[in-house]
Amino acid sequence: MKKYFYRKCIELTNRSWSSNLIRKFTMSKMSKYMIPSFIKYYQIDLNEFELPYNEYTTLHELFIRKLKKESRPISMKQNEVISPVDAVIESTGKIEPTTEILVKEKMYSLVEMLGDAEKAEQYCKGTYMVFYLSPKDYHRIHSPINGEVLERWELGNRSYPVNRLGLLYGKDPLSKNYRVITELNHHGGKLAVVKVGAMFVNTITYTNEQTYLRKGEEFAYFSFGSTVVLLFEKETFLLDQNITSPYVVKMGQPIGYLLER
Repeated sequence: MKKYFYRKCIELTNRSWSSNLIRKFTMSKMSKYMIPSFIKYYQIDLNEFELPYNEYTTLHELFIRKLKKESRPISMKQNEVISPVDAVIESTGKIEPTTEILVKEKMYSLVEMLGDAEKAEQYCKGTYMVFYLSPKDYHRIHSPINGEVLERWELGNRSYPVNRLGLLYGKDPLSKNYRVITELNHHGGKLAVVKVGAMFVNTITYTNEQTYLRKGEEFAYFSFGSTVVLLFEKETFLLDQNITSPYVVKMGQPIGYLLER
């Protein structure tokens, strides 16, 4: 029963009325009483929390919690790319000329994901990485590189569940989900960070509007379950050879290297 309810709270629904009802509950003071069991069920490490768990007044506050800085060391080696989130790397691969990528057992158009055929073409023959965040994960998003923010844009007006069941059985779920894209410029080319909202309430919040992001710098957070897709241009990125899908990563952990063209 707990599993079902937690999953509903964080991931599974695509109806506006139920999503809004669940959102209201998780943001209500009543939800505070669920925090201890939520932590226990997902075996969340209390030692990483910035605040004592009993200082969070709602389940939502716990979900968007900050962590102690020392709990997520940032790899600062030159040209190294870090994971922007705590997640499971579900899949990686080359972006073929068809501009479709495999995301959890379904193929998705890159044009639909980015909302622009010209932009999609720029990433053809490049590399994609799909990061799945579970309810237990730290849900703040950090920059994977040092880079200038070229553009930010939003797409989609309806969310389907971004989890294994939703991605398998939803009708083109990723292309229809609310998503926020941040495109960064680095010395070798461009990188698109696609942040996909998991619920109808579409809550992806920017916390940093700077035009230049440093590696490891927070710039947004998810309010509910979520997925991040990284898109690299052709011959600009080399994946860490130790990464095979599925692969558990923490924010700040190296995932590969930028190449100079």
